[in-house]
Amino acid sequence: MSAPSVRSNFIDHFKHFNQDLPASIVVFFVALPLCLGIALASGAPLFSGVIAGIVGGIVVGLASGSQLGVSGPAAGLAVIVLAAIGNLGSYEVFLAAVVLAGVFQFLLGQFKAGFIAYFVPTSVIKGMLTGIGLLIILKQIPHALGYDADFEGDEAFEQAGGNNTFTDILQAWDLLTPGAILIAVISFAILILWDAVLVKKHRFFQLLQGPIVVVLVGIALQWAFLQGWLNFKLEDSQIVSLPVANSLGDFFSFFTHPDFSQMAQPAVIKVALVMAIVASLETLLCVEATDKLDPMKRVTPTNQELKAQGLGNIVSGMIGGLPITQVIVRSSANITFGAQTKISAILHGFWLLLSALTIASFLNMVPLASLATILIMVGYKLAKPSLFKQMYALGWEQFAPFIITILAIVFTDLLTGIGLGLVVAVFFTLHHSYRNSHYIKQTRSTMDGQEVYQLVLAEEVSFFNKASILEVLESIPRNSKVVIDCTQSKSIAYDVVEFIQDYQQHAKMKNIVVETIAFNPPKYLLGH
Repeated sequence: MSAPSVRSNFIDHFKHFNQDLPASIVVFFVALPLCLGIALASGAPLFSGVIAGIVGGIVVGLASGSQLGVSGPAAGLAVIVLAAIGNLGSYEVFLAAVVLAGVFQFLLGQFKAGFIAYFVPTSVIKGMLTGIGLLIILKQIPHALGYDADFEGDEAFEQAGGNNTFTDILQAWDLLTPGAILIAVISFAILILWDAVLVKKHRFFQLLQGPIVVVLVGIALQWAFLQGWLNFKLEDSQIVSLPVANSLGDFFSFFTHPDFSQMAQPAVIKVALVMAIVASLETLLCVEATDKLDPMKRVTPTNQELKAQGLGNIVSGMIGGLPITQVIVRSSANITFGAQTKISAILHGFWLLLSALTIASFLNMVPLASLATILIMVGYKLAKPSLFKQMYALGWEQFAPFIITILAIVFTDLLTGIGLGLVVAVFFTLHHSYRNSHYIKQTRSTMDGQEVYQLVLAEEVSFFNKASILEVLESIPRNSKVVIDCTQSKSIAYDVVEFIQDYQQHAKMKNIVVETIAFNPPKYLLGH
């Protein structure tokens, strides 16, 4: 790329700075508790989640071709990380596996493995977005009510201790915290008023996003609680808990470096491979989903994204951070609150870094109930009821994979849900292929009155079509003629070619004359 085009591209990004700046602050407030919660669930140092968020924002943001995607630690890797730290014996050895996973991801991008993303149907992507939206709502309701047994950012249905997403909500109703409910109600009122009324009144309210006001009001209410001005109280588990550095030396002590002495051990390589594969799949799926949400419908170069994620994981592992993926919750919040370019994602990384350095104590007054309301609004915008109606109107071929993906994500986890949605989508694809492999015309010969059937094969005939073709040919009555026309066919599966060869012999027993057009079986089948 020439110097002028690079400069032009750079200037284009900053054209939308007045929209990217407020969006980045909202994403920062959304990302902070998620970083801490995922680190807690992973059995890693709390600050490791913040490091991953910083690297995901700055390093991956700069290297990525995604304009609206936001990267950071992912809940989908929490179980893998927790088990890996225990199995490898130390967090430092685990960090070496993170670095190696980054190398593997970079190589996947180099070898152009990003094409995998394009094999996921739109119905499954929309189901994934809607399922995540519902999941966000269900997971955040307990936090809005003041019940915080489940960590921020969890995506799994089953919880420790035998609980699940729905029992957590039921328990939250039994353990209501009045202070958290007051904050949640006021926060919802602000967000609805902002979205429905104020944004339309004046440009100022477009620049100052409602979620930023919600966070500031939440801090003010927590301050009022602590001063005794209001007779409410929040527990430590109901507010943000960012590690506080009292000096620059304290801050640098939060960083950890990998132990490369075990890098060649099979256990380390295995963990690195698993993390690289899972992180790459989550990233590619998120890229597809984010591109669908992008109002400008830009297309992210997937191979570049894999290389950017690989670079991010190398850097994160080198300084003590958790593994990184592109994350749909952050990305959808970024889009929902007006981001236009990657500047928003990069800035959110800088806000994480600056806040950890300077205002950690201030941020530790942010109630989780405030953040829960912001996320619930994000979830609602991902799972609007109108989308269900729209997908249903497209027919079962689109609606079935959509709804199965949603239900599976809510009742299992993200990757399982997408996997089941893909299975259903593939079933409909095969069924469609089964029905459209051929068509048949019936005529009567003018010379001898013989029934003539013309079987015209499609352009692509796979082994899945064998059963339907067999069914048609076996139904042709005795003493008839059948013309098998392969003129339009560019590819006919070996199984179908072999069956047609067998049918030519078998048809003689029923006095059926078989004629083929443009049928060119391999030479080794001619004597079959």
